[in-house]
Amino acid sequence: MAAIQVEGLVRCFGELRAVDGIDLEVPEGQIYGFLGPNGAGKSTLVRMLCTLLLPTSGRARVAGFDVVSQAAQLRFSIGAALQEAALDDRMTGLEILQTQGRLFGLRSSEITQRIEELAPILDMGALPALVSTYSGGMKRRLDLAASLMHSPSVLFLDEPTTGLDPQGRLRVWEEVRRLNREHAMTVFLTTQYLEEADELSNRIGIIDQGRLVAQGTPAELKRAVGTDVVIARLEQGHETAAAALVGIEGLDSVEHHGDELIINTSDGNRALSPVALAFDRAGVSVTELALRTPTLDDVFLEVTGHRMEGVDS
Repeated sequence: MAAIQVEGLVRCFGELRAVDGIDLEVPEGQIYGFLGPNGAGKSTLVRMLCTLLLPTSGRARVAGFDVVSQAAQLRFSIGAALQEAALDDRMTGLEILQTQGRLFGLRSSEITQRIEELAPILDMGALPALVSTYSGGMKRRLDLAASLMHSPSVLFLDEPTTGLDPQGRLRVWEEVRRLNREHAMTVFLTTQYLEEADELSNRIGIIDQGRLVAQGTPAELKRAVGTDVVIARLEQGHETAAAALVGIEGLDSVEHHGDELIINTSDGNRALSPVALAFDRAGVSVTELALRTPTLDDVFLEVTGHRMEGVDS
């Protein structure tokens, strides 16, 4: 069953079509990474799926509810941590979490239990302090915890680790993995960090100028833009290097460029050992053997024409 189903979704701001006919489906229990350049429409799509913005046209269902006609029911099934943390600086972190729990009908004992369960992503010692004293990273983690108080079935994370230090980012990654693994929670993740999308996502969609321009698993997307490449830098045995590789399974092509042998293969990790052994048997002296695999940055450049930079607004 689809946790998120979007059909022909459009959102216009005057003459600007910020989201221009998006179709996508996210099965239950998946982490779906959503990438796009600045102003591509990522946050606009998320706001529509969270019922914060009405579509101009098209349809979308989240957790089985229509985002327009069943918005009230839908809100009880989703959690959302958006780019701007919706926190009252005049409240303590503990009051924020307790209020969120009460809004969703949790009893005091349930609220206490949920806060304890969310301890890995919180600064527990800071909970009694006013939010106005929190750093940006602390606010991001508190906002994420608040969005999880009612154990939603679908979680929307819009740039969840922006502003966090590396340790804080890893804490959020681990919590997202745990929620997905232990509770089968569906996560819709927009991010400016390609590594984050690659690490966490089962599937990835790339939006550009309001349109979905690529979609697939990280491995599928990377394979679509090129093969793995093994680069052998040669010291001796230039004449016999290419011949030494004849018969090795999985090598697509071998090209000689000066002191380097460029070996294209569908599986670079599997090819490295046979290539090294073949060179050793043939007496080919290699100073360096390196593997280069396509990255999401290569994919992003291929489908949008530019590198991933900045934060979507």
